[in-house]
Amino acid sequence: MEKLKVLIPTDFSVQAEYAYLMVKKLEEKIETEIHFIHVLDVPDTVTLDNNGKVQTCGEIDVNHIISQKEIIDRKLNDLKTIYGQKVQTHLVFGKTTDSILDFSQSKKFDLIVMGTKGAWGLKEKLSGSETQIIARKSPIPLLSLMCDRSDLVIKNILLVHDFKNPADDNLVLLKKLVTAFGAKVHQLQIVSKQTEEEKQNLLNLMVAHAKQNGIETYENHLLNDSDIENGVIHFNQMHEVDIVCIGTHGKGSFFHASATEKLINHLFKPIISFHLKN
Repeated sequence: MEKLKVLIPTDFSVQAEYAYLMVKKLEEKIETEIHFIHVLDVPDTVTLDNNGKVQTCGEIDVNHIISQKEIIDRKLNDLKTIYGQKVQTHLVFGKTTDSILDFSQSKKFDLIVMGTKGAWGLKEKLSGSETQIIARKSPIPLLSLMCDRSDLVIKNILLVHDFKNPADDNLVLLKKLVTAFGAKVHQLQIVSKQTEEEKQNLLNLMVAHAKQNGIETYENHLLNDSDIENGVIHFNQMHEVDIVCIGTHGKGSFFHASATEKLINHLFKPIISFHLKN
């Protein structure tokens, strides 16, 4: 199996540590290359050249920026001390979400992993809002989580999807997890007021979707509920899944970004969001 190249955005909080512990869980079964990135949120007039030298223009105090950079450099070096010299660290200047998106794509990462406070607590640098934006905009899958999942056993993966039009979706990461952990995929369609004939047709389409995407070990489920978020929460209460996978087009549609973002903020399960092929 190919190596998994993972990016962990960090603000040096406990949420970032949760992200690392989740990646270590994946590393038990998948060879993983781990990178940490910290974004120093500065105006566009402040840049960092290839030699690590700070350059500014305007009224920005260069000495203040240099001082901030030195603090961050020490904290990034501490991560290597704590987690081992194999982890790689990066400091970039810019806006938080834009920099994470640009860096992850330019360096061709396979997965971004972010800890989040969700919808509760004080808003911090990597709170739910930044995670939501990454989920909406990133073509690279995002794994988000709100608490320590180092004891997680990955056996049941929930795939929340609209199966009405079976397609070859972007399920590379899901299939890697299935292969590595021997997990079962639970394909879930949220329904409302369908006839028995329509439900059977949906089940047939779900079988076609699994076949088209090379998913061999799976179960199909239809659940009547008011919306996607409540459907996922209620399904989890009944079946206790380990990870939730949900696709988004990153724009308005039945399975649009808002459903994914609400789950990121409200569900105490690791969530993998990925962009569906258009």
